[in-house]
Amino acid sequence: MKKLPSVKLMFIALAVIGCIEFLVNRFEQVTLMTFESGITTSGNLLIETMMLKNEKDQLEKGNTIEETHQEIEIISLKASTPPIVFEGMTLSELASKLDRSLSSDLSGYGSSFAKYSIDYGVDPYLAVSISLLETGCTWGCSTLVRSCNNVGGMKGAGGCNGGSYAVFDSLDAGIEAMISNLSRNYIQQGLVTPEQINTKYATSSTWAMKVNNYIEKVRNA
Repeated sequence: MKKLPSVKLMFIALAVIGCIEFLVNRFEQVTLMTFESGITTSGNLLIETMMLKNEKDQLEKGNTIEETHQEIEIISLKASTPPIVFEGMTLSELASKLDRSLSSDLSGYGSSFAKYSIDYGVDPYLAVSISLLETGCTWGCSTLVRSCNNVGGMKGAGGCNGGSYAVFDSLDAGIEAMISNLSRNYIQQGLVTPEQINTKYATSSTWAMKVNNYIEKVRNA
């Protein structure tokens, strides 16, 4: 007759089975928690990375907009600020300075002398000084100025003063012609100073000295 297992052995077997089930359940819980923690951590890292990238993009976009605004302001400032054209002066300031030496019929034509001198690369003090000497406009302008708009004693066709001096349609045109002539036929030929210009421009040996005197007056006006 087969013997039945003792009660003691049955309790031991049940205890062992119970321990095994407990250990299996704990292992499954730990594994699940670890897996879920890994997913959560990865998800958080992904979210944080995306947030950082978004903040960086916004910052770069903000910097780009700010830099663009700064560039626009600089361009606007440059556009609204007149350039320096001669001895630290703007064209308007130079014109005002030259006007202080111009009188009679040439009064107020500082802007013409300033503009054409800069355009043609001629020293504006030199241009005004030659004109003052040739026209006598420091006191009262000559007939050449009043009748022919000739501000430099320029010879040429036109019939002014017996046909030997050039005639111009306006004083502005006469000023431009005189300064253009200085540029082409003197300055660009290397004749820059009154002394160098003298022998070609005038027959008087004291012409250069008189021009230099006017230059000092114009410069210090």
